[in-house]
Amino acid sequence: MSTTPTLSVMSLQAGYGDVRVLWDVSLEVAAGELVCIIGSNGAGKTTLMRCLSGLLQPSAGSIVIDGRPMAQATPADFVRAGIAHVPEGRRLFSAMSIRDNLLMGAYLRTDKGAIAADLERIYAMFPILAERQRQDAGTLSGGEQQMCAIGRGLMAAPRVLLIDELSLGLAPRAVELLSETLRKVNAAGVAILLVEQDVMNALELANRAYVIDHGRVTKSGPAIGLASDPAICEAYMGLS
Repeated sequence: MSTTPTLSVMSLQAGYGDVRVLWDVSLEVAAGELVCIIGSNGAGKTTLMRCLSGLLQPSAGSIVIDGRPMAQATPADFVRAGIAHVPEGRRLFSAMSIRDNLLMGAYLRTDKGAIAADLERIYAMFPILAERQRQDAGTLSGGEQQMCAIGRGLMAAPRVLLIDELSLGLAPRAVELLSETLRKVNAAGVAILLVEQDVMNALELANRAYVIDHGRVTKSGPAIGLASDPAICEAYMGLS
């Protein structure tokens, strides 16, 4: 695993209008890592993910991808730099087919042969999408929509895949399947930054973790260590 971070965030501040949401957030994701971010609702996790994909301009701090500063970068610039974002709630184009939703993930790519190969790889990863590829995405179950959203992100051929709330509203079996798929994606070399409400699942998946509380990173470290931290267990897992 590389010691040079693929994604580096330093002293990031962001918000909406006069409302500050993030306060001096710093984190790193190295090549090949699976890193999770945990925190309560309203802690600033989604705001952070929006900053990391160019959807929201930070008011201060820096985002660096492979040594390239991303100040004032557009969402397309982030995609070109190797960042793909699977947003909270999936945000599929519901009236478009599954196939067309997946191909939207590759809209900045010109390597037609590689795009076709990646599409087949997504279908092999999620066979239900291959079976229903002509079906409108809006007719899928929640778990199937999340498969499509992850597949769309992977079609951008990212170096870092951002996933905001993997398990939100999904049945346990679907979460188990998606978690196993993410392990395989990560093992194939794609770094993952995961926001997840299921803290136990997130810490089981991740190499390292960050805890965000009221817009600040309050703890970080190896996921296995945070999983046994009494304060984390009590606050986020209902254990004491």
